[in-house]
Amino acid sequence: MVLHNRLSATELKQKLAAETFRRVTVSFYQYAKIADPQAFRDSLYLSLSQIGVFGRVYVAHEGINAQVSIPEHHFEAFKQQLYAIPFLNGIRLNIAVDDNGKSFWVLKIKVRDKIVADGITDPSFDMDNRGRYVNAAEFNRLTEDPDTVIIDMRNHYEYEVGHFDKALEVPSATFREQLPMAVEMMQEHKEKNIIMYCTGGIRCEKASAYMLHQGFKNVFHLEGGIIEYTNKAREQGLPNKFKGKNFVFDERLGERISDDVISQCHQCGEPCDTHTNCANEGCHLLFIQCEKCAAKYNGCCSQECTDVLALPEEEQAQLRKGIDKGLMLFNKRRKR
Repeated sequence: MVLHNRLSATELKQKLAAETFRRVTVSFYQYAKIADPQAFRDSLYLSLSQIGVFGRVYVAHEGINAQVSIPEHHFEAFKQQLYAIPFLNGIRLNIAVDDNGKSFWVLKIKVRDKIVADGITDPSFDMDNRGRYVNAAEFNRLTEDPDTVIIDMRNHYEYEVGHFDKALEVPSATFREQLPMAVEMMQEHKEKNIIMYCTGGIRCEKASAYMLHQGFKNVFHLEGGIIEYTNKAREQGLPNKFKGKNFVFDERLGERISDDVISQCHQCGEPCDTHTNCANEGCHLLFIQCEKCAAKYNGCCSQECTDVLALPEEEQAQLRKGIDKGLMLFNKRRKR
């Protein structure tokens, strides 16, 4: 029995483009104890692939983290499959705010050491002792209190294009770096209300548990993250305190939350919040680029990469050999 994809990326993208039905992008997570992650992974892959689900799913002993694209006509079947799993019964599904149905084109389910890489090695750390949930209305009320501090537990490139009013950035590109930084930043605010948030809730939930582990008391985390907040604010007619775009880790690279454009093109400095990856496969830098610069540099991050892109593919492939792109992110805090 095949429990992985066998088609090429080109074939998969062609199949997605030829679909005549709508898709729904959904994210969900659950911290839970999974005794055999590999067996759980294989069973989940079989059931999801049978109803045409695409996406990226991580499974570990500590739980599951998923971002998926579901054929709309199979949405109820998808929910029934999930809810049949005891620790996922009734789980909250975060429906994408701004969805073109093209977020994913293949199903990948991977077994990981953790569903969120956190760098925590203390065996006494307990995810069961986590901060208190706040929903959209409670978040709005609590943020009006001058004794409340809001912490964004996303990476710097996510914060750059959109964040909540008065939210503090923890300036890093990885969650494992942010946790000790957040503890240090909040020492002077230890007696205040601390609200942590992220995209869908998974990082801020773990961060809230870590803050409690470090001796903080009044720790909250936004239920369902930015995605759930936005959907509930719209449903309930609440003021939207998030400005800009919510970065997402799929083909869309972002979903519009408000009309505010709070960031700039990394090449010319004009207002822009469109992320892209450098078209030079030997670079593939994630950065913000406006339409004019995209045309000028042919989708590349620099003239050097534009020149490489103009070379025959054979020469480009030769130049790429041995290159470790690593975490290729534009970081305004350090030189490239």
